Amino acid sequence: MKQIRDYETADLIRADKLRWEALGAVEELDLPGGSIGAGFVRNLVWDHLHERKSDCRNEDVDVLFFHPERLDRDYEAELEEQLVKSAPHLSWSVRNQARMHHRNGDQPYSSVEDAMRFWPETATAVAVSRAGERCHISAPFGLQDLWRMVLRPTSIADHKVAAFEHRIISKNWLTRWPMLSVHPI
Repeated sequence: MKQIRDYETADLIRADKLRWEALGAVEELDLPGGSIGAGFVRNLVWDHLHERKSDCRNEDVDVLFFHPERLDRDYEAELEEQLVKSAPHLSWSVRNQARMHHRNGDQPYSSVEDAMRFWPETATAVAVSRAGERCHISAPFGLQDLWRMVLRPTSIADHKVAAFEHRIISKNWLTRWPMLSVHPI
């Protein structure tokens, strides 16, 4: 099942010209662990399963990387500026996962994939990167919840469950994608 979902996800990404170009712009930055995650992948799959056209111009494009020696927000801003020059029609958001544990109240992360383990829901904890014509999928919880349209928290910690519940309501997911189901831990 995992391998099939990887191929399906990669095929959807490659077929979406704008997303594929966005991944190419991130690839050019040559960032350690450089990828795009969260809604960039999640929304595409859920739109596909709801038989809707997906357009990442209407969403944040969350660029992830892991660079323990470059923890300053100014570096992230420089990278965002470079991406805006490459693709000004996208809403770029660049975050070094090596510093995000401070904001999230977690222990330090060891990589982009490790950081995604602490995101609020499993279906969002997916990132993709591009290497030439290859598309690499990183999904620490797998792709099953994403493709089954299941909203499930990644942790039973009170603050993580609260963030999970808040996101479901604030992002209006159950209205936007009515076939979603919520599965608490």
